[in-house]
Amino acid sequence: MTSGPESDARPTGLPAALDVPAVAAGTGGGARPTGLPAALDVPDVPAVPAALQVPLARRTPPPATHPAPQPVPHLTTPARVWYARDVLLVARDLLGAYLTRRSPEGDVTVRVTEVEAYAGAEDPGSHAFRGRTARNAVMFAEPGRLYVYRHLGLHHCLNVVARPAGSPAAVLLRAGEVVRGADLARERRERVGVVDSDRQLARGPARLAVCLGVDLQANGADVTEPEGELVLQRPAVVGHHQHAAGPRVGVSGSGGDAGLFPWRLWLQDERTVSAYRPAYRSPARADTSGGVAAPA
Repeated sequence: MTSGPESDARPTGLPAALDVPAVAAGTGGGARPTGLPAALDVPDVPAVPAALQVPLARRTPPPATHPAPQPVPHLTTPARVWYARDVLLVARDLLGAYLTRRSPEGDVTVRVTEVEAYAGAEDPGSHAFRGRTARNAVMFAEPGRLYVYRHLGLHHCLNVVARPAGSPAAVLLRAGEVVRGADLARERRERVGVVDSDRQLARGPARLAVCLGVDLQANGADVTEPEGELVLQRPAVVGHHQHAAGPRVGVSGSGGDAGLFPWRLWLQDERTVSAYRPAYRSPARADTSGGVAAPA
């Protein structure tokens, strides 16, 4: 290498195929080397015609990962007498209703998409089938109250008491869509488990209770007070919706008979409806009790 300024030094004696001539001085950034072998000499790319250029503002954004919740319509709060009806009618009419929990953390509203009806003394799947106890006492109280119980000591389930006082019946809220307060609902769910999508937030009775932040302290709460901590409301204009019916989830014995008690109701084509699971039956144990299951 010859002596001189470092910036001017270049190796000599390179093979001809690798010896690229220097850029001429004074040509600036627009200069390109000359004398390249034909295989390496890439011609300039022509400009894109103006008719084919698409402005950034006109490009379509990618679709959302999850559909947005349905907008909440104008709501009214049913009076207590509305619940003092046949439990199957109340269950049917609770589909599409909205349950809101107000708390210092914020408000969460769930649109009900799946329910189960339980008819007390004439229903072997009901907690009240064998009469009144300390646990199920709310079922015997006035309608329009929440009956909250703990299933297997792990999860809370929410039921709305129906029929006149003294005639125990209740509707289990099995699943719903979070339409307000989704961030708080997700935060509550993530405190106790994994949430893989918004669809799963309130898909199942235990998840629904967690989203709303409801536990045994809400047992007996009145859902007929418009400004109450827990309030159940329906659209002022109730549209026609298609619903389906089938056997109740996890109910054993005759109470789980699909022909006798097809009392699980759900809105058709709703992605938040939970999956059906029959009651577990131990091969070594016959069911002779009539089957009192997890629901009300």
